[in-house]
Amino acid sequence: MVEAKRLVASFSVNDIGHAAQFYEKTLGLKAELMSDEGPLFLHGPDGSTTMVYAKPDHAPATFTVLNISVDDITVAVDELSSLGVEFQRYPGIEADERGIHTSRGHSIAWFEDPAGNSLSVAQES
Repeated sequence: MVEAKRLVASFSVNDIGHAAQFYEKTLGLKAELMSDEGPLFLHGPDGSTTMVYAKPDHAPATFTVLNISVDDITVAVDELSSLGVEFQRYPGIEADERGIHTSRGHSIAWFEDPAGNSLSVAQES
């Protein structure tokens, strides 16, 4: 059995500098770029860490790689929309005019980072 010290999730992007700008300036996350080539560490307010690394043959993930928990999803979506973030709508998933899907009190809205990876803001019930 492995004695884990902590878990660090990771995903790739095609341009680490562009990703660092997006995650820090647009999303307002604490982003630590280790060098021009990366990796980029995203630090959550709860102590969590996600590593973002450059991959020359990057292909966007076909699933959500990062969910950002927020207190008020409407405020978060409006703020991100004002910064040019476009929210995704998926076939078969009902969403309001902002792109927010609500089910059993849990609300979520999906968008993409500059590398095409799927991200979300979510409000727990």
